Amino acid sequence: MMALVVHLKKVSHLRGKGDRIAKVSFRGLPLCSRVAENCGDVAHFNETFRWPIASRLDENEMLEIQVFNYSKVFSNRLVGTFCMVLQKVAEEGHLELTDTLIDENNTSIKTSVTIEIRYQAMDGSTGTWIDGEFLEVPDDRDGVFAFETDSLLSGQSHGSGTSHGRSLHGSIPTFRKAGKGVFSAMKLGKIKNSKDDHKRDEPAVLDMEDLDRKAKRLAGTLEPDTISLASVTAVTTNVSNKRSKPDIKMEPGSGRPVDYQISITVVEARQLIGLNMDPVVCVEVGDDKKYTSMKESTNCPYYNEYFVFDFHVPPDVLFDKIIKLSVIHSKNLLRSGTLVGTFKMDVGTVYFQPEHQFYHKWAILSDPDDITAGCKGYVKCDIAVVGKGDNIKTPHKANETDEDDIEGNLLLPEGIPAERQWARFYVKIYRAEGLPKMNTTIMANVKKAFIGENRDLVDPYVQVQFAGQKGKTSVQKSSYEPIWNEQIVFTELFPPLCKRIKVQIRDSDKVNDVAIGTHFIDLRKISNDGDKGFLPTLGPAWVNMYGSTRQYTLMDEHQDLNEGIGEGVSFRARLLVSVAVEILDTTSPEIISSSDVQVEGVSNISESATGKMEEFFLFGSFLEATMVDRKIGDKPITFEITIGNYGNQIDGVSKSPAAKKKKKDGENEEDENELILNSSEDEAEEEGDLVSVSTTPLMKPVITDRNYFHLPYFEKKPCVYIKSWWQDQRRRLYNSNIMDKIADKLEEGLNDVQEIIKTEKAFPERRLRGVLEELSVGCSRFVALANKDVNLAGRTKLDRERLKSCMRELDSMGQQAKQLRTQVKKNTVKDRLKLAQSFLQRLRFLADEPQHSIPDVFIWMMSNNKRIAYARIPSKDILYSTVEEETGKDCGKVKAAFLKLPGKKSFGPAGWTVQAKLELYLWLGVNRQRKDFLSGLPNGFEEVKAVEGGPGFLSLPPLSLVYSMKQVFQLRAHMYQARSLFAADSSGLSDPFARVFFSTHSQVTEVLSETLCPTWDQLLVFDDVELFGEASELREDPPIIVVEIYDQDTVGKAEFIGRTFAKPTIKMCDEHYGPPRFPPQLEYFQIYRGNCTAGELLAAFELLQIGQGGKADLPPIEGSTDSERGPILPVPLGIRPVLSRYRIEVLFWGLRDLKRINLAQVDRPRVDIECAGRGVQSALIQNYKKNPNFSTLVKWFEVDLPENELLHPPLNIRVVDCRAFGRYILVGTHAVSSLRRFIYSPPDKTSNNWASAAKLMNGYMVLTDGSTQPRSLPSLSSRTFSRPAGDVIVNLDTEPQIRKMDTVVKLDAMSDAVVKVDMTEEESDKEKKKKKKKKKGGLDEEEETDERVLDWWSKYFASIETLKEALRTQEAAHAEAEEREDLEIAAEVAGSKIKEKSREKKGVKDKKKGQPPESSEKQPLKAKVDELVVFNKELESEFGNFEDWLHTFNLYRGKAGDDDEHALDDDRIVGRFKGSLCMYKLPLSEEITREAGYDPNMGMFQSIPHNDPINVLVRIYVVRATDLHPADINGKADPYIVIRLGKTEVKDKENYISKQLNPVFGKSFDIEATFPMESMLTVSVYDWDLVGTDDLIGETKIDLENRFYSKFRATCGISSSYSVHGYNIWRDPMKPTQILTRLCKEGKIDGPHYGPGGKVKVANRIFTGPTEIEDENGLKKQTEEHLALTVLNHWEEIPRVGCKLVPEHVETRPLLNPDKPGIEQGRIEMWVDMFPSDMPAPGPALDISPRKPKRYELRVIIWNTDEVILEDDDYFTGEKSSDIFVRGWLKGQQEDKQDTDVHYHSLTGEGNFNWRFVFPFEYLVAEEKIVISKKESMFSWDETEYKIPPRLTLQVWDADHFSADDFLGAIELDLNRFPRGAKTAKQCSLDMIRNEHELPTISIFKQKRVKGWWPFVARDENDEMELTGKVEAELHLVTAEEAEKSPVGLGRNEPDPLEKPNRPDTSLMWFLGPLKSIRYFIWHNYRWLILKALGLILLLLMLGLFLYSIPGYLVKKLLGA
Repeated sequence: MMALVVHLKKVSHLRGKGDRIAKVSFRGLPLCSRVAENCGDVAHFNETFRWPIASRLDENEMLEIQVFNYSKVFSNRLVGTFCMVLQKVAEEGHLELTDTLIDENNTSIKTSVTIEIRYQAMDGSTGTWIDGEFLEVPDDRDGVFAFETDSLLSGQSHGSGTSHGRSLHGSIPTFRKAGKGVFSAMKLGKIKNSKDDHKRDEPAVLDMEDLDRKAKRLAGTLEPDTISLASVTAVTTNVSNKRSKPDIKMEPGSGRPVDYQISITVVEARQLIGLNMDPVVCVEVGDDKKYTSMKESTNCPYYNEYFVFDFHVPPDVLFDKIIKLSVIHSKNLLRSGTLVGTFKMDVGTVYFQPEHQFYHKWAILSDPDDITAGCKGYVKCDIAVVGKGDNIKTPHKANETDEDDIEGNLLLPEGIPAERQWARFYVKIYRAEGLPKMNTTIMANVKKAFIGENRDLVDPYVQVQFAGQKGKTSVQKSSYEPIWNEQIVFTELFPPLCKRIKVQIRDSDKVNDVAIGTHFIDLRKISNDGDKGFLPTLGPAWVNMYGSTRQYTLMDEHQDLNEGIGEGVSFRARLLVSVAVEILDTTSPEIISSSDVQVEGVSNISESATGKMEEFFLFGSFLEATMVDRKIGDKPITFEITIGNYGNQIDGVSKSPAAKKKKKDGENEEDENELILNSSEDEAEEEGDLVSVSTTPLMKPVITDRNYFHLPYFEKKPCVYIKSWWQDQRRRLYNSNIMDKIADKLEEGLNDVQEIIKTEKAFPERRLRGVLEELSVGCSRFVALANKDVNLAGRTKLDRERLKSCMRELDSMGQQAKQLRTQVKKNTVKDRLKLAQSFLQRLRFLADEPQHSIPDVFIWMMSNNKRIAYARIPSKDILYSTVEEETGKDCGKVKAAFLKLPGKKSFGPAGWTVQAKLELYLWLGVNRQRKDFLSGLPNGFEEVKAVEGGPGFLSLPPLSLVYSMKQVFQLRAHMYQARSLFAADSSGLSDPFARVFFSTHSQVTEVLSETLCPTWDQLLVFDDVELFGEASELREDPPIIVVEIYDQDTVGKAEFIGRTFAKPTIKMCDEHYGPPRFPPQLEYFQIYRGNCTAGELLAAFELLQIGQGGKADLPPIEGSTDSERGPILPVPLGIRPVLSRYRIEVLFWGLRDLKRINLAQVDRPRVDIECAGRGVQSALIQNYKKNPNFSTLVKWFEVDLPENELLHPPLNIRVVDCRAFGRYILVGTHAVSSLRRFIYSPPDKTSNNWASAAKLMNGYMVLTDGSTQPRSLPSLSSRTFSRPAGDVIVNLDTEPQIRKMDTVVKLDAMSDAVVKVDMTEEESDKEKKKKKKKKKGGLDEEEETDERVLDWWSKYFASIETLKEALRTQEAAHAEAEEREDLEIAAEVAGSKIKEKSREKKGVKDKKKGQPPESSEKQPLKAKVDELVVFNKELESEFGNFEDWLHTFNLYRGKAGDDDEHALDDDRIVGRFKGSLCMYKLPLSEEITREAGYDPNMGMFQSIPHNDPINVLVRIYVVRATDLHPADINGKADPYIVIRLGKTEVKDKENYISKQLNPVFGKSFDIEATFPMESMLTVSVYDWDLVGTDDLIGETKIDLENRFYSKFRATCGISSSYSVHGYNIWRDPMKPTQILTRLCKEGKIDGPHYGPGGKVKVANRIFTGPTEIEDENGLKKQTEEHLALTVLNHWEEIPRVGCKLVPEHVETRPLLNPDKPGIEQGRIEMWVDMFPSDMPAPGPALDISPRKPKRYELRVIIWNTDEVILEDDDYFTGEKSSDIFVRGWLKGQQEDKQDTDVHYHSLTGEGNFNWRFVFPFEYLVAEEKIVISKKESMFSWDETEYKIPPRLTLQVWDADHFSADDFLGAIELDLNRFPRGAKTAKQCSLDMIRNEHELPTISIFKQKRVKGWWPFVARDENDEMELTGKVEAELHLVTAEEAEKSPVGLGRNEPDPLEKPNRPDTSLMWFLGPLKSIRYFIWHNYRWLILKALGLILLLLMLGLFLYSIPGYLVKKLLGA
């Protein structure tokens, strides 16, 4: 491996006598020598320093050696420095020299240094990358080293500081610079340590020397920090290469069921294909189906129905469920209806969307039975998936917009094309191996006796599920190695919205089939959607299946594991599969149009197709087995290791004898499933190898302590080894390993950076730069290494494509990391950190290899031949490679493995206890490379082999290792304290003690009763700990220490709280016990309980070697100073933190909502505050019911606390109830884990807003400028610009007075877009924009807003509009920022994928962004409506919970729930303590106490109101609720409101709203209350039921007291403008001027001074504003109210006391139901006003009752039709004609449809009607909805109200007498915006419908009367629109009053009758007037024919007569008669 080695021999010609120390630095990584004590002019160091390096040595690089005079007390003094350029070393590789040093002034001095340098470069092909070599501590075998700054080498001067890392704790070292800490980043790659270099860019490397000098100048001396907050890093950083990291989280996260709620709203459907349908939408999730109601005869039904599905399943199961929306035509009770089209998507796709939802998106329907057809229509829906704790931000639902742009809002995740094509997914199943028995042996034996054949006991088949469809292969009877060679073909749209294909081997059984094993193929991992991407492809490759253990039982308790839920505990089988996808060309004629699953045969594939067979060798050695659970400790134990079925002795499947014979004949060498145990003797000999040994010998455990046993392995360590045969696909695993290592390193670096940020140490940006540098080096290393072995056998298409895409991705990632590195600045660290985290996710995703090769290794602990507990180790982690980077991270290393119980047993408490802890060494590799398999073991052993001579004896692996070397140590565990522990007792506290395990020893601390924050302050000493191996290795790599924390119970065994790991700092016997490494510093270790955190432990551990001199040589232990504590040793002084004196003041306000304790009510409570052993008690509350507040407000106590804030112990608040006879009962407790936010920092006089920075940091984390705005103030609520200090003039004339017609331009504080606010009562809705666009500008006459029609709702809707605009602008700005960032990064990374992506994104975003401005430009100016602020969350979250000075502490009691992440803590709350804390270091500066009006009794809590009871009128306004959870079977609810405050309850039951999930309540309620007794307001929504009790839907709780006392003034919102009448009337009894005067007085500021010209001065600010006001009669008066209001609206700008005052608002609060904790059940919009009774009484409540719909009548006259298509053929003549009539109705009122009379027998398609339809309806102008109230069914109790967009449907029909009428065509007109009718029939065309969006539209509500021609359309067979007729109609809209004045008749009736149409007579029926009909039928068409015929007949007649009469005439003539 490449390394630079420097041997520092000696330093000579030193002056004087003393201790010396040297520091050698290379590439920014300084190493320190040991201290050479008491030497004269020559210091002999003789130490070797070694730097492993990743990149070649550059000839310009520098080596620097500094020599110091070492001092224990003062900082070290620099003697001189030696620098050299390593050019010669780079060339020759070896150099010895002696040279002089130079001093600080760069002059040469006499002192010289003698060194030898070696540079080992490999052949250049491999640089090594052992975990923890670059970043962490260098591997220095010979010398003792530590890397610290020189200053740290000084004596341990304890200062207040942050972390100082110790090399061996793996925490990255930190240094202190001027009071801040610094992380040093060791850099890989080239660093020129020349000074000029650093001026250009701060280096990623901390140039220690530089820093030290600077720091010395700044701070005089540097102090080391007294703590490292490396929390878990104490272990994660892996110091050497002999051990790998343990994983601290124990419980499997995956298989555990969780609560989920899927809510789907089906809004409407459009463009459904088909004629005159009655559509129903079926919503299906998994197997649950729900249907909407049926809408009659419409192609665009409107539903707006809401469905909720609740699930309690593991996440993976849920995410694989399919959501299916299908539209069904004419379904009823008898027939199932015909399917129009479906849309499928899996739940996971929705969950991984931003906000876990799709909102108002259109799903494209396609027909699964006819894939050649196109889109079958669209369904608009909202889909949301909520898990516990997810909150979903629903966009504000004030009024539905018509997102007419269907194409732009498709229900598809980003990046998926709108036009998806059909594709075939081929899943080929070839064969399987290694199946387990699936039948009992008894049956088989019976069979065998009868038939005489031995059969395999399993009948397997494979089932594949994808996108909701299933396919099965055939069943192969009785075969452990079935061969199918079949393929299952799915036809699905591509890219599919279902992510996983589930492949399952099942056992066919007569009773029920069971799964044998399951494998999921994730399509994202086997395809790539980039521009150089590839379609999904896989294999042919083997996939391994894992599941339950292999022995067959009838009821398998772990059957779930075989279904793929949870982590498999044993190998089940491997299956050879391949996946391919082919995009279909649906136009080709021979395609099968159905999408059903097909199963076909495929040809066999050759053996070698999956790779060449190799013999693999797995070796394992058990170095230690401890912490064996006591339940199994009494029987002998053995450990078994298996890989696949190899090594499995109990239940691996053995071969049939025939196969064995074959193997011996050598035909089939590669029979994998051959269990080597059964292989024949001669075979072993000819291979010169040994039969595998897969289990350790049985051994009886020995007791460690009460809970655990250990196995007495001591110096003899058992070994196992297994030979196995697998296809050689190591390359896949190697590439995975390289990426995993890059990712591990990145993750660790990022954790460090976060830790630095969290603990506020200095220079996180430097550390981040180092991390990015490493990442880019790692990526380029991958690109260099991965492209090998490309032509191996068995490489699949996926291998090649994956390699290409991984190389591309990593290459671009490396480039970006480089690029990003240059952009990391102090202020951008957080953003860049986010980006780096996205790299990490990407890397982890790429590293996961979808094509398995070698199965995972299982280690089972067996007792009594039963499997007890297991560990599963991925084979890639222990796979060996000659290239270091490719080796698995645990290969050839000692790994601490914790065994756990299998399957469901490991959920919950059972999963937290360790079944056993193993120290285990594993090595897996190809047999031919096995020579090094022992190289990673700790040295000092001898191998013991099987006693067997023979040729291969030498190469045999050992059966056990015997260690001859052992070292003896003493371990000192300094257990200081723990905090925030888990509450394990019913009192809500624990009685914790800690148990420390090290090797086979364990000890416990004392038990501290009733606390969650124990300070044990105890030193545990473990004497004579024996560790085996070489001393130097142990020093580097000590075993880990396990600390478990328990809760002591009086009865029964102690209960487990949590566990953590640590590594000790080691001192060998020849080392000095002193700085920098000793004494060790306290560190925080995160305690885990399962996967949840359960607190933190503050401790330090040191391991001291006991040499020849015995314990006498060890540093002394101070005896117990504390006589009371008996033999308990305290933590020694050098380690415990330095304390200073603090004073903690406590504000006691009161107690609230205390629950009963042991059934008795709390009557006389008291609060005890305790911190670090000191404390104070509140006054006793004499009668809790009467007054729950304390009589004495402020008390204080003094306490000694560590100077380092991070070490501050928690403060405990305990409430006790004083009962009779002096008994005290604990009510509840609260632990304030961090006192930081209560630390008082004296005000900074220089800053302008220094005010409340001083006050308690204002209860928020302090903002940088000291101003006191809560952090989360979003842009939309702050309407101000921040202004600099000084006399600032705030000019507010931009806000015109209310009457002006003017555009109001309001600038958002955070966005740059102009938000136009416009509002008329007619259109208070977003849709107005669209109208405006279509109107092409121009102002209408009626636009003038009438003040009288404006009401509160106008204000509300306008505000919602503003909210949406603001959100939109915010989004756009946000998107733009993201864009910019993306582009910046991509700018230099030429050709990287991001670039193209961001371009595409930009296109999309531009479109989106373009909308708001565009629409606003076209909008005509509109009247201003005063607005309020609509918060789309609770007011509390906007104003920091109103805890500006009064904090609420929840009191807990009872055991903590072990549900996920303690979500159920709410159940444990037994009350709340209100008060506050303030702590400061003594003595306090004088200034504060000298201020005027300082009350010494109140301490820091000056100017706090008194807490006597106060009467308040509380007025609650409830506007509406949205998205309520359905409570009735019909999927609806009947909600009403219940309000509770104290004892008052207001039920509004009689006003329930029927069948509504979005009810508008519009109500206000007044309640008189007395604070503090009644201060918690509960607003609940109940569901009304006719019978039975009403169910709670959800409730929200508001703490009114905090609002009332808050300085944000939340009693009554300040409106934006002042008026004395009208809809915007001022509601506060105090006028703005009074409020302002009062605020100024309370804040002790100067003002207000009203000046002339509309100016007012407050403090040093001048504000301007209008000064006139109009009363009801329109008279103007002078007033100062506007001015005062202006100041109030900008109060946050006032220095010192300024803060944002609560504006007039509506807040949106989530409704929660205690039965479904954490999941929102809907939201409620409301606000609360409070008026104290000692003020003037407020006016009447605002009227916010819902707007009543206005009654209208729509009169439609159908005059004529034209060009209606002709449907009927004539009976006689075959001529086309139609009997036309027109039908019309308003949407939603199908039952009121009206028909004209019939125009019979139109031959030209012309019809004349003169017929009038009359449609009365109720209409909400503001929402543009028709309101319909009707009973849902005949069984409904009451009417349900529906709101529907106003759409008029006209249809033309052909009347038939004997059969159903034929539908010919239809048109639907949206009455708000429909195209103007054409003047003549000729001008009327299809374009009026097709290009509807481009044409100008009109609204009937504006025009009132419209006449024209409109087209009728229908769709032909090819779904093309065709014109089927034209209608001339006249629409006339009148209000109900007008309709009464001028009534009209229906049809052609009186009054105001229409004249009869002038119809040709044809329309008579032929059987009524046969003659007439004949005349028409025949004459009309054949008259010429008839005339000709008649003429001909006449001629013929005449001819006949002529001929008839001629003979007579002739005779007459002849005879002359």
